[in-house]
Amino acid sequence: MTAAGIARLAGVGRAAVSNWRRRHAGFPKPVGGTETSPTFALADVEHWLRAQGKLAEVPLRERVWQQLVSHPAGAATALRHAGAVLLFVRDRPSAWNQLSGAADDTELAGMLPAILESVLAAHLGRHHPVHGLTRDALLPSAALVRATAGLASEEGGAVAAFEFLLGRHLDANPRQYTLTPPGPAGLMAALAGGARSVLDPASGTGSLLDAAEDAASHAAEGATELYGQEADPDLAALTALRLALRAPGAQVRVHAADTLRADAFPQLAADAVLAHPPFNERNWGHDELAYDPRWEYGFPARTESELAWVQHALARLREGGTAVLLMPPAAASRRSGRRIRADLLRRGALRAVIALPAGSAPPYGIPLHLWVLRKPGAAAAPSPHLLVVDTAALAAGGAPGRDKPDWQAVRTTALEAWEAFDQDGGVEEQPGVRRSLAAIDLLGDDVDLAPARHLPPPSAAGGLAELAGMRERLATTLSRTAELTPRPAAGPESAPVRWPLTTVGELARAGALVLRAGGPGTATADAAPAVLTEHDVIGGTAPTGALPEGAATAPAEEPVLVAAGDVVVPVLGGGAVARVVDEATAGAALGRNLFLLRPDPAALDPWFLAGFLRGTANTRQASSYASTATRLDVRRLQLPRLPLADQHRYGRRFCELAAFEETLRLAARLGEQLVQGLHDGLTDGSVTPG
Repeated sequence: MTAAGIARLAGVGRAAVSNWRRRHAGFPKPVGGTETSPTFALADVEHWLRAQGKLAEVPLRERVWQQLVSHPAGAATALRHAGAVLLFVRDRPSAWNQLSGAADDTELAGMLPAILESVLAAHLGRHHPVHGLTRDALLPSAALVRATAGLASEEGGAVAAFEFLLGRHLDANPRQYTLTPPGPAGLMAALAGGARSVLDPASGTGSLLDAAEDAASHAAEGATELYGQEADPDLAALTALRLALRAPGAQVRVHAADTLRADAFPQLAADAVLAHPPFNERNWGHDELAYDPRWEYGFPARTESELAWVQHALARLREGGTAVLLMPPAAASRRSGRRIRADLLRRGALRAVIALPAGSAPPYGIPLHLWVLRKPGAAAAPSPHLLVVDTAALAAGGAPGRDKPDWQAVRTTALEAWEAFDQDGGVEEQPGVRRSLAAIDLLGDDVDLAPARHLPPPSAAGGLAELAGMRERLATTLSRTAELTPRPAAGPESAPVRWPLTTVGELARAGALVLRAGGPGTATADAAPAVLTEHDVIGGTAPTGALPEGAATAPAEEPVLVAAGDVVVPVLGGGAVARVVDEATAGAALGRNLFLLRPDPAALDPWFLAGFLRGTANTRQASSYASTATRLDVRRLQLPRLPLADQHRYGRRFCELAAFEETLRLAARLGEQLVQGLHDGLTDGSVTPG
């Protein structure tokens, strides 16, 4: 296990583990890894933690996880073994109990292969990707699968246990997998509508097929056939197991092969195809597939791999079936793809292009598109139209960024537009949001389908009345700024005051304040507070972040929630910033790269604390420059030792400065909005020069 695993096991930060290694000669020695990232034996670590009184018992979920990551064949193979056994436990609990209770590890490994193959074949068919379940392969996993079965009992079922292990594996290898977040996955499944058979030709971890099955479970008639194909054999196996566990009533067929070069379902005519294909591939098979019958709308250029995936999806649909693909925005406008886009439009195959806010799915920095396609029937529409929708303005706070889209608003906007368009063949125009266009009007030189280029702009800042109201608010705010301008500064008659000093670390040890670090938490259906990010603290705005969604069946990690009177400090960037949490912000979760200082009101005034933490000299002496970024060591920040009455006096002054600063920010925002609104109004004709 790594230092991060030890920290999770003991419920401390990684810095504490590094400190233990330095201070305690008896700390377990590394058994592998590298000098910068060593690994340790779980048994040794557990023994040392218990001897030091830092651990009463290793939680079962941590024990199973450490067994999985330390498996000699690798974590993916171990997870494959665990998932297959969990499927057996779910389907035949009494048979598992009898087998595991009567057999030792060697006997268990010898008896499992035939049983597991029978269980897998019942759910996945005879030809499935969960290979290698032999006696010799399963023998090193005997202890792991026994513990995993116990975890299923503890977690509330085999599905919950597998989702926990798979989720932890994906989190530990973020660069290895491209995931489709729940928001886009759910929207794509909803756009596809009720479908009995669903194909994902780039299935990844199975998120889209899972979303389709979940959407179907709430409909009268749902998906009963789930087909997936994935080039990575390990990922294909894990996806097959995940779907078999989560959709016990569906027929699941998953194959491991390159979809474009080796299509596993050449005869399939699915009701729906959902796909988040790889972007910008150059080695997708251009040279080998020049005469492939799937290129009904034109042979894609080497740089247009996404249009190859689009045509593959159409080729695997029944007539009238719907495909929804997550696409890079460049695919809507690159000149090399204009002929294929033109033919898709002319024949009525491409029905909608929906622009999502940036931060919706990886790569998070760009606003991806959803293409909704329908396989034309024998009688094509006489005058095909295209629906364009732009939801980019629905990012939280209107500022696109990772984890910020308001998914309920995005989903509602997209679905309302698509359902109206699909039913009536057109949609009522909403400037800046949605519009229906005749295909012939799009067949220009570039066949550019980017929604923003075809939507009329919304009325300038809401119209003349909104501009007038904004001007009044700006005038009021500027007047308030003048009232709050700090009074002339006064100084001592002689030398500057010098106080005896203490540090935040000393105050924390004395109990005068509580120090907490922000970090990852997960949202649940019952509790999903907004996240106070470092950008919110620096900009003085309301919380704009969102917690990542936890697995539906796995316990959520508790976030750190802020309360009124807390002081929040960013630790990156080297700036002098500290914010006192007010009642409006209380209850938000503390984001990454933030520290919370919760003062004891009987010992510390929060405004006094925040004010002195903002001193430039103070932050400089507490900052380190060991890497390309400046990092603040909050514990080294200094405060004067003053009586509480004097703290309150300083605190009132700092509070006045904070009110002045916030009013200046508001005036700046209103001024920018008014200027932009007038520019927009003058340029679109809704405002005259006067």
